[in-house]
Amino acid sequence: MQKSKGELSSRILFTLSILLVCRVGSFIPIPGVDSVALASLAEQSQAGILGMFNMLSGGSLGRMSIFALAIMPYITASIIIQLMTIAYKPLENLKKEGETGRRKINQLSRYLTVLFAAFQAYGVAIGLESTATPYGPVVIIPSFIFKVSTITTLVVGTMFLMWLGEQISSRGIGNGTSLIIFVGIISGLPSAVIGMFELSRKGVMSPLAVISICAGVIAMIAIIVYFERAQRKVLVQYPKRQVGNKIYGGEATHLPLKLNTAGVIPPIFASSILLFPATVAGFSGEKSEFMASLSHYLGHGKALFILLYVFLIMFFSFFYTAVVFNSEETANNLRKHGAYVAGKRPGKNTSEYFDYLLTRLTVIGGLYLSVVCVVPELLMNKYSVAFALGGTSFLIVVNVVIDTFTQIQTHLFSSRYEGLVKKMKLKER
Repeated sequence: MQKSKGELSSRILFTLSILLVCRVGSFIPIPGVDSVALASLAEQSQAGILGMFNMLSGGSLGRMSIFALAIMPYITASIIIQLMTIAYKPLENLKKEGETGRRKINQLSRYLTVLFAAFQAYGVAIGLESTATPYGPVVIIPSFIFKVSTITTLVVGTMFLMWLGEQISSRGIGNGTSLIIFVGIISGLPSAVIGMFELSRKGVMSPLAVISICAGVIAMIAIIVYFERAQRKVLVQYPKRQVGNKIYGGEATHLPLKLNTAGVIPPIFASSILLFPATVAGFSGEKSEFMASLSHYLGHGKALFILLYVFLIMFFSFFYTAVVFNSEETANNLRKHGAYVAGKRPGKNTSEYFDYLLTRLTVIGGLYLSVVCVVPELLMNKYSVAFALGGTSFLIVVNVVIDTFTQIQTHLFSSRYEGLVKKMKLKER
């Protein structure tokens, strides 16, 4: 038992040291950028999609550090490869090959990450060179060398973060990519809390409003924990079979269907789409009347923004649930192993039953995601609370904490199990 605790402590220390490297790297700027002009640009872009990416990167994008792209290209590549495993037959067959196929798919994700990171880095370099602020141009000396150095630095930074995440997953406490995003989000939390209390000190917010927001945050965390842990357990039975004089099988188990199967993907996709017009309007030198009105009505807390936000969250909830959980494949796998859902015929009838359950679960899960994401938007619109307190960040932070504690508990239970097995073997001797 003492050995398992020591191993767990070393894993936690290793994870913390890797996360410290990530935070240090987020403060190392790329060469050739004026920091004062860059700070002015980051402040102007806070309301758009760049503000969301800056939050997910822990401020790296606003500081234009070597980790400015964060780990987002890798996440995007992984999602696209996951979608292609359904639409593209060779990748679907590769997915069914087990561990070997999984390694090949991961390698494809890495190659696609390099392409995405290079494309985004090129866009960042071009955008920085063409941007000027009241404090002067962002790039000190625009040149071909600046483009090459920026692209190389940002791509290497993203791949290094991806490698660090894999190290945490294999040698740390797991969930490396999620933990890197988690640390980036909570790094902006102290400044958000200080800003809220500063608004209260200046009289912009009443002390009662501050207390209400704090109580609301606690209630929001409790709601997220409850819904993320909620499951619909489907009873699965295995028939009895006789081999010689012995009877095997006849066991019953449960197939858990999560209430929120899509996770945090729907809010992230919905936010990216809705914040894109504000980003374009912020970068365009001369705003057209259409773009100005569009960015106004799609501002945080506006009625049109809220309606579209809820619609897109519901849409992506159904879409990504269909991607993650294949009812027909699950029903066929149960039939191959001789299992069946209680009261349902194997095959098509079981598949239709899974679709029936998932449709109703996804409606509840989508409404839960909508409430969690819309309430902070209304608060930000009324009290101008910092972006770090958004619903998407709430979901990511709470989910990562739940997954991390689950990983720690799993490690402790497996260590205890190994210890008990060793003791039983020693007694038998």
